[in-house]
Amino acid sequence: MISGFESIQLTTIILIVVAGFAAGWVDAVVGGGGLIQLPALLLVPGIAPVQALATNKMGSIFGTATSAATYYRRVGPDLRTAVPMAVIALAGSFGGASLAATLLAGVFKPIIVVALVAVALFTALKPSVGELTALRHEGHRHYVVACLIGAVIGFYDGLIGPGTGSFLVIALVSAMGYAFLEASAKAKIVNMATNAGALLFFLPHGSILWGIGLLLGAANMAGGYLGARTAVQQGSKFVRVVFLVVVGALIVKLGYDVWQENFA
Repeated sequence: MISGFESIQLTTIILIVVAGFAAGWVDAVVGGGGLIQLPALLLVPGIAPVQALATNKMGSIFGTATSAATYYRRVGPDLRTAVPMAVIALAGSFGGASLAATLLAGVFKPIIVVALVAVALFTALKPSVGELTALRHEGHRHYVVACLIGAVIGFYDGLIGPGTGSFLVIALVSAMGYAFLEASAKAKIVNMATNAGALLFFLPHGSILWGIGLLLGAANMAGGYLGARTAVQQGSKFVRVVFLVVVGALIVKLGYDVWQENFA
């Protein structure tokens, strides 16, 4: 398969487009769109897991680029923090993708579930966190913390991926002191870079289904544009609520995966 359309039914194509749009919207607000998009890609007959991952990244980069541009025009995030963080995250994502074929993602899933539960409890029990930007670090320390976050989460995105945008948002809120809206704006720039890093690894291997990837990209762009506009209009409280919903869905999905792999 090169395009991915060779043996796919019209109903599946429509489902992929709808999933791509919804994923773009969710990704633009808080991240976590892969929860919607990746399962839809796995419906393509004969698709290999690596092809699904690569095509998912290709579709996602269109959405994250669109939402990043929309946030930049309307929120104006500080690029002095976002750009170095994104560069480091791109390198981390490439490194994670290069190891993805040799390491078992299932080993990390229980740890990720525990981390997500902690994140959800922290956000739910501290409603004032993320309402306003109150930076926790100054000077060089601010940029060092930002780059460390970019490196760790970028590596995670290349290696495993689910919830990358959500992890970026909560790290920017809790570790750096940004409001949820500004954290989402910066997270989109960094997430665009992590998608690019993974694609740099996948492209030479011919793993991308180009037809489906471009279709997903168009749907992601539409969803990303609408999601970013919605987040800007509704503000940090809205982003916080959507964040909790998406993290809850991640906990259920990854928790179910852990149960199936170890106890079923």
